[in-house]
Amino acid sequence: MEYNTQKTQLHMPEYGRIIQQLVERCKELPSKEERNEMAMAIIDFMGQRNPQLRDEENYKHKLWDHLFILADHDLDVDSPYPFPTKEQLSEKPKKMEYPKLQGDFKFYGKSILQLIEKAIELNSGDEKEALIEVIANNMKKSYNVYNKEHVTDDVIFRHLKELSENRLDLTGIESLEKSKIYYTSNNRSNKNNNNNKNQSKKRHNYKNKK
Repeated sequence: MEYNTQKTQLHMPEYGRIIQQLVERCKELPSKEERNEMAMAIIDFMGQRNPQLRDEENYKHKLWDHLFILADHDLDVDSPYPFPTKEQLSEKPKKMEYPKLQGDFKFYGKSILQLIEKAIELNSGDEKEALIEVIANNMKKSYNVYNKEHVTDDVIFRHLKELSENRLDLTGIESLEKSKIYYTSNNRSNKNNNNNKNQSKKRHNYKNKK
């Protein structure tokens, strides 16, 4: 009785021993033409045995890569794709960077990060200053809504500085209430309120005269 431990090692167990044996047989064929023909047949068989791969992008490329791995990187055939080397397959994946929006920052949202990057790209001037102040005001609103508590401006300034990696700084402003964007929006709001009050007062006086 032959045990699995005595059989040829499976380089990719998910394909099973039959395909592994077919690959070994392909390697032994004397002519390249025969090997090419058999390699194509094996690729089709591998696709049938693993239909889920068809839903993946470039699945044919992956099948040829798997064929070469099954052959232990020793298969002389004409492949439509370059075969991966052992060094490439042994490379460790690059370390993923953790998102900046963690802990104290997660409630600000990705849109704030995008605005911060946009502000960093702008040249110094009124437009850049206005955008930075808009960002800070939105950060304050998000903080208050999420945490259900009031936050001081110096906390927002510190978070903005950290999220922008020290490239945006509002420490020169005492508070957001004294920023240009605050005055601009509030003046506009006050004017609208005053206009509405004046119009209401005029209508009231006109009715009384009648």
